[in-house]
Amino acid sequence: MPKAEESVKELLGHADIKANGNRPWDVQVHNEKFYSRVLSQGSLGLGESYMDSWWDCEKLDEFFYRVLIANLDKKVKVNLRTIILNLQSRISNMQSRSGSKKIAKQHYDLSAELYESFLDPYNQYTCGYFKSTENLNKAQELKLDLICRKLQFDSKDKVLDIGCGWGGFAKFAAEYCGCHVTGITISDEQIAYARNYTKGLPVEIRKQDYRDLDKGLNKDEKFDKILVCGMIEHVGYKNYRNFMRIVHDNLEDDGLFLLHTIGGNESVTHTSSWTNKYIFPNSMIPSMKQISESIEGLFVVEDWHNFSPNHYDKTLMAWHGNFNNNWDKIKSRYDERFFRMWNYYLLSSAGGFRARKNQLWQVVMSKNGVHYEQIR
Repeated sequence: MPKAEESVKELLGHADIKANGNRPWDVQVHNEKFYSRVLSQGSLGLGESYMDSWWDCEKLDEFFYRVLIANLDKKVKVNLRTIILNLQSRISNMQSRSGSKKIAKQHYDLSAELYESFLDPYNQYTCGYFKSTENLNKAQELKLDLICRKLQFDSKDKVLDIGCGWGGFAKFAAEYCGCHVTGITISDEQIAYARNYTKGLPVEIRKQDYRDLDKGLNKDEKFDKILVCGMIEHVGYKNYRNFMRIVHDNLEDDGLFLLHTIGGNESVTHTSSWTNKYIFPNSMIPSMKQISESIEGLFVVEDWHNFSPNHYDKTLMAWHGNFNNNWDKIKSRYDERFFRMWNYYLLSSAGGFRARKNQLWQVVMSKNGVHYEQIR
């Protein structure tokens, strides 16, 4: 047996995974070069070899769950690409204005039909709230309602949604709470969609980088409530402090700020090589420490809600099911490699939440401290 094959099989054995085994989480190897590619290239080699159909797995989510709870990602020798990515994330600001445009163009400017194929009617590309429901659409409505209740919306409120996506929150908040919502994004596809989606409502959608909010604002331009939902993952640790200062300066003194974000158990400076190349370039997941340090002296934490892992696991599995059920409707625009890439992304993410490597937090903050009761 070649050394690379022996080493990979030994590693997989620590996670109770077999090559060409008969269990749903076992890998089926179609190309023997798979072993050396994974050993030399780590996460990038594993993902790219799957995209190239070098291997398959009946239940990728279970495969990744087992890989991650066994910490196999930490047992593989660090490869050159990961070293370079780590150095780059420490030396340069990967989430500069130009770096942020890359994620918008590569990921969020994909066709609206793609996202409509697997998201709910409000196009929520963040974790749903599966409280007393197993239905994705209902879970996303419950998430939106939860945000509105936590932010204590009043019909007179002026609300800022930083990273507004396709306008789902803005539409929900305007329709059900009657408040005025200003949403900002740098994705051209999202802007066009959101403006049409919220037409006729008290909603303004701007093409604006969050850094453009950093100017001499007068009181009339400040906001009563600010939401950042699934956007800070693209801000980067070098920019967290400035980001929080900008949010602070745009918030009324008696206002509330809600941060909804994926959270990591450890402080890192970048995501995996595969994810950085194919899904979310120049992105990273914040840790509690990184968030806490960025808000020190700016905000008082009123509530820190850690969703159970089931919520994002269920969200991702529902997205995966919808994506596959609707693939025939959109496949003329994409190829088989994209299909495998998207499935790999959704199912590996589900495994990550199931293994508790990633968390989902909603953090409510105020500038000076307010009387606040926890809402669930």
